[in-house]
Amino acid sequence: MSDTSSDIGIGGMTCASCVSRVERAIAKLPGVASVSVNLASESAHVVWYEPDPSHPARLRRAVRDAGYEPLVPEHLEQQPKGPWVGFSPVLAGLVLSSPLVLPMLGDVLGRHWMLPALWQFLLATPVQFVLGARFYRAGWHALLAGTGNMDLLVALGTTAGWALSMWLWWSAPEGAMVHLYFEGSAVVITLVLLGKWLEARAKRQTTDAIRALHALRPARARVIGPDGEQDIPIEELLVGDRVVVLPGERVPGDGLVLEGDSQLDESMLTGEPLPVTKAFGDRVTGGSINGDGRLVMQVLATGEASVLSHIIRLVEDAQSAKAPIQRLVDQVSAVFVPVVLVLSLLTLLAWWWSDHTVELSLIHAVAVLVIACPCALGLATPAAIMAGTGVAAKYGILIKDVQALEVAHRVDTVAFDKTGTLTVGQPRLLSLVPVAGTSESADVWLAMAASLQSGSEHPLARAVVQAAKNQQIVFASPQAVRAVPGFGCEGQVQERALLLGSLRWMSDLNLTRADPQAPLWQAQALALQSQGATVSVLVERVGLGDAAQLLPRALLAFGDEPKPGAQAALEALRARGLRLVMISGDNAGAARAMAQRLGLHDDEVYAEVLPGDKSALVKRLQQGDDAARRVVAFVGDGINDAPALAAADVGMAMANPNGGGTDVAMQAAGITLMRGEVALVEAALDISSRTVSKIRQNLFWAFAYNAAGIPLAAFGFLSPEVAGAAMALSSLSVMTNALLLKRWSLQVGLKKSQ
Repeated sequence: MSDTSSDIGIGGMTCASCVSRVERAIAKLPGVASVSVNLASESAHVVWYEPDPSHPARLRRAVRDAGYEPLVPEHLEQQPKGPWVGFSPVLAGLVLSSPLVLPMLGDVLGRHWMLPALWQFLLATPVQFVLGARFYRAGWHALLAGTGNMDLLVALGTTAGWALSMWLWWSAPEGAMVHLYFEGSAVVITLVLLGKWLEARAKRQTTDAIRALHALRPARARVIGPDGEQDIPIEELLVGDRVVVLPGERVPGDGLVLEGDSQLDESMLTGEPLPVTKAFGDRVTGGSINGDGRLVMQVLATGEASVLSHIIRLVEDAQSAKAPIQRLVDQVSAVFVPVVLVLSLLTLLAWWWSDHTVELSLIHAVAVLVIACPCALGLATPAAIMAGTGVAAKYGILIKDVQALEVAHRVDTVAFDKTGTLTVGQPRLLSLVPVAGTSESADVWLAMAASLQSGSEHPLARAVVQAAKNQQIVFASPQAVRAVPGFGCEGQVQERALLLGSLRWMSDLNLTRADPQAPLWQAQALALQSQGATVSVLVERVGLGDAAQLLPRALLAFGDEPKPGAQAALEALRARGLRLVMISGDNAGAARAMAQRLGLHDDEVYAEVLPGDKSALVKRLQQGDDAARRVVAFVGDGINDAPALAAADVGMAMANPNGGGTDVAMQAAGITLMRGEVALVEAALDISSRTVSKIRQNLFWAFAYNAAGIPLAAFGFLSPEVAGAAMALSSLSVMTNALLLKRWSLQVGLKKSQ
């Protein structure tokens, strides 16, 4: 969490009206840029214009002044675990209410088991004012704030039923048997408490993903110090420490393997079910589980800077964010409770004016108050988002931006970067061919090229260096190396000025001008391209100033391989009716050759696209060929694709398996795919579709429930007891429907389109 944002847990919220009230209270604080309150996670995420150490204290004060309890953001994860936690108030209500309900069952059997009025009073009053005290407190705070909420409706409705019973009891002639309504108020409070308890259990299930991620952090680390191995708390671990990880232990932080080899279980971080082999020089991620080998690693990142912390922060931010569709709910909830109070009053007056007793009129008004509680409205969207983002994280799909989750199901065009996304991203140097007229051998020019590229992290540069190492060719350190983004690089090797880059760059430099050998090496380059190779040219600059000449010395042909399963994944996306596009900086011949291997058509390939031009191409794709706006998802490796990821309607970044670009991916894209599997693209679109479907289902039932329930209660078809049960059932149904998303699996998502 940055200095300009704050998270806080909020206890005591019960419905959508509470959410609106807390948001208004926090928004009034000076310096608040935006605030989002989530009912399902019982938390608020606040963004400030400027950092200020007083922000947390003022935020807690605002929450308390609004009538709610400020808590630590992780309060749901820190609550006691167990299936019956918090059930004691519900049990007490059931015990006290059961004798009151028993006479109602007796009437069905033709028995009259009515309890004396005093016994009804003694049983119902503790339920009303002890177990129901929470409704009075929250309702009173709502009144003080000039708003209404679920608690106010419950408090008003049940108090009216209890007070009516008291009036009927005291005003009845001595010895007369009068029907009282103590049981209605007691049963409503008990049912609401039961619904809240079931709702709390469901909420704890929606935070399973966060709890599981927090559990990945080990408590201690075994550091190698001057006096040998020392066991220290994880909080004391420093960057640069050398740490021993024994078999079965969790890796304490991000780092590099210095000694040993083993297999690590990274399933909770990336969703990859199979262990990943790690040896000297490989990166390891904190939280993964070591297999059967002893490892010595050097720590590169700990605490908030680690990949695990980034993942936790992304999931927490996504689960606390508010989807755009939630704006409709916010608008409704702002006026919902006042409207219900007016409807309840109109129900009372309408029944009374139609020559019914005050007693009956009040009962119907109470039923309207009880059934109209807006709990389900407040839970409909956040519950589905929490469940959807949680199950996605389990399979290595991190949804950073809730808006991306909501938009992804409407995607009709998916654009892929080629290298590292559709291909393995580890090209090999297939051949180095000296051009005609050069006297040096291929090994000499390979040594020159490897020297020039030795400081670069570009995949083609690494391929050149690796080829030289494989042939045990020794190369010197370069001088004055300068990278030319999108083209290549230049520098000096052994006092020779060299350039190495693409054919396009050489054409821009007029390399072919006055070169009698140009037709020969150009034909060689075209032949290599026709075979699907990416061709670069090694050039030497001879002479100084205007008299300098650029002389081609060697052609370098590179080849890459499609990722395993990439073709099948693209076919599955096409089967969903999506338009597919591959964007490459390679020449057209090499790009089309790879496209054919991937099952893509020539008209789906955009070649020779510079990194800076990818975002412009994404915008062109959004405009569409027929002037109809298209919804475009861009999938890249997150290293040089940040502008395109940001320009797309949905940016999906594949985290680099070697660690490079992972942070860029998390910052630039709305969705991060923690494994380089193209199949995860379809899985992300599928989980988006299912989550949005659950949101719509929940909102439909929440609105339909109130649209049907309020008239039924107003026209006398529902008693307060039935209304209370229906109200509790509505919240529970919304949570249960959202939790069905937890049954989603990667296999289910992929089978859907097969």
